[in-house]
Amino acid sequence: MSRESEPLLRALNRMRSVILDPDQLVKAVASGKQRGSAPKWRRAEIRYVDLKAGRHLQITTYDATQAFTANHPVGDPTALDDLLDVPFANWVVTTATEQTQIQAKSPTTALVSTTELTAPVEAERGHDQAKERLLPESDPVFRVLGLSDKDGRLKPSRQAKYRQVEEFLRQLDAALTDAMKSGKVRTPTAEEPLRIIDLGAGNGYLTFAAQRYLTEVRELPVVVTGVDVKEQSREHNSKIAAELGVHAEFVAGTIEGVQLDEKPDVVLALHACDTATDDALARAIEWEAPLVLAAPCCHHDIAAQLRKAPTPAPYSMLTRHGILRERFADTLTDALRASLLRLSGYRVEVVQFVESQHTPRNTMLRAIRTGSPVKGGSVKKEYDELVAEWGVRPKLGELLAETTGARSSGELARPLAPSEGVTARSAER
Repeated sequence: MSRESEPLLRALNRMRSVILDPDQLVKAVASGKQRGSAPKWRRAEIRYVDLKAGRHLQITTYDATQAFTANHPVGDPTALDDLLDVPFANWVVTTATEQTQIQAKSPTTALVSTTELTAPVEAERGHDQAKERLLPESDPVFRVLGLSDKDGRLKPSRQAKYRQVEEFLRQLDAALTDAMKSGKVRTPTAEEPLRIIDLGAGNGYLTFAAQRYLTEVRELPVVVTGVDVKEQSREHNSKIAAELGVHAEFVAGTIEGVQLDEKPDVVLALHACDTATDDALARAIEWEAPLVLAAPCCHHDIAAQLRKAPTPAPYSMLTRHGILRERFADTLTDALRASLLRLSGYRVEVVQFVESQHTPRNTMLRAIRTGSPVKGGSVKKEYDELVAEWGVRPKLGELLAETTGARSSGELARPLAPSEGVTARSAER
């Protein structure tokens, strides 16, 4: 093995020529971050694949929760050059006969190590690779829930639901790992299990999958409580829990009315309709829940207010057409929710829950409690100005004002005439 120090740019340029040669490259992997940097991606993988349209350079990038794959024509260096600009700490490039590692020691210098392989490595050019599943489709939970048949095969009509469950588990896994590493969520024990409450549990697909994954795969002691306004949901989910033999309790009642003996560690609000999501977020804040995952369903409340309030100039094009007004209402609602969570002491990320071709309800608010609101007044100022500009009254702002007395120290919601009431209930999950 040879090892030497050289300028980082020179090492990357030499590696670039190897990656762009489809006859040489087996695989290239980039990971880590250079000191003092914050790269967009935590990892990248590069290889060549053979498609119907011919051989392409496949680049897969990973953020904190998801993988993004794109295929590029051979000879086009644009995507690779963009990736080389990312301040990764390590590059490992494998050819048929050797492996080279480039370790960035500073923004300008690198330690380069080259190792001869003991046996030739053959490149895998296949495009379709089996993706590792957090819960395989043959898992008993999917059979009981009706997603798989008695032989453990996924039903064709339930593929979208299975994909939704899988992506939710990835979000939950990443968020819980982050919260536990930072000490925001305690390490559960048999005496003090992880307490999860699902507000607006619906038919419980995501609820049961979450419990199954956390108990069977991550081996964490977990207790689940599911709340839904419909008695039918309580009966259905209680029957499923008994069949699976899991520690879960389901109650029929409203989100604002549920009472708990002990505060939850994790609050889920997954596809609760309209202002039911606001009810759930308000209860999570009231309980000081360390981790909150909310995937809103519909956003009728703000949309109804936008129809009544005059649109501020020069934004009339955003609300002139019904479909655009509805989409803008979605974005505005979740932006205001994220701001209110930050003002309530949470670190918030708004992420894609699942690709839009599988479900239009693909936004998730992922919040970890820090214990203190954001410093400075910029977030509060931006929130107040946005609410005033559009003449809306966010439901979550009203709920927080009622429960915390925020109106006496600065309103979180601008008072307007009441908007049209919208019934909030749980959608099928």
